Amino acid sequence: MAVARRVLEYTQHTMLAGDLATRFAVENGFAEEDLGTEESRALCEQWREGGCKGNFRMNVRPDPKGSCGPYEPIPLSGGQVEGRGLWGYSEERAPRSTRTSHDTISMIAIDKAGRMAAGTSTNGASHKIPGRVGDGPIPGSGSYVDSEVGGCGATGDGDIMMRFLPCYQAVENLRHGMTPAEAAEDAVRRMVKRYPGIMSGIVVVDREGRHGGAASGWTFTYAFRGGEMNDTEVVTVPPVDAALIKQF
Repeated sequence: MAVARRVLEYTQHTMLAGDLATRFAVENGFAEEDLGTEESRALCEQWREGGCKGNFRMNVRPDPKGSCGPYEPIPLSGGQVEGRGLWGYSEERAPRSTRTSHDTISMIAIDKAGRMAAGTSTNGASHKIPGRVGDGPIPGSGSYVDSEVGGCGATGDGDIMMRFLPCYQAVENLRHGMTPAEAAEDAVRRMVKRYPGIMSGIVVVDREGRHGGAASGWTFTYAFRGGEMNDTEVVTVPPVDAALIKQF
């Protein structure tokens, strides 16, 4: 987060990524270090020994369901290979962690003057392809705020969610008169129409502090704390019913 603030304060860009982003951080006084842990290295080795199953590759040889590669692309014909379109959707997504929790944290805050801020922090998908950028740093996807209207935070399948900018959509829904719950559900339903199996969860707060959420593919929970910062309210949001949403 501190490096991202340097991008805000000392460049005219929105995002830096890759090796040269590391150089930028070093130039700004940050120490370059290995963020791997013994646990993460062991998990990676176990994954490789198991054939690299669930590595997010598609339309390649050898079969990524049980091979670590190296891979070569299968020529596409008419934008369709093995029943998968150019949108890249497949129900056979990489397997999810068996942990009951996840590591994405989205937050929305309002100060006494009514100014709002929103942000998202995440490790991203496990076993992702090197170089992958998820939805967390994409404005309007992992989070979005307009102090005149409200803010939004999100978690879920970032590779799909960033195609819809659900948090931007939810905040615009507030602008057009929807309640936070209605704004969140509309944004989720737009994604489910195209991707019925998507896992998503978003929470929306308007400028008055009213809040609501929506989800798909799982039961989503979020926590809310009012202006006195005393009691915390935990809200459980059931998933929308994909079967009731008319497909494109």
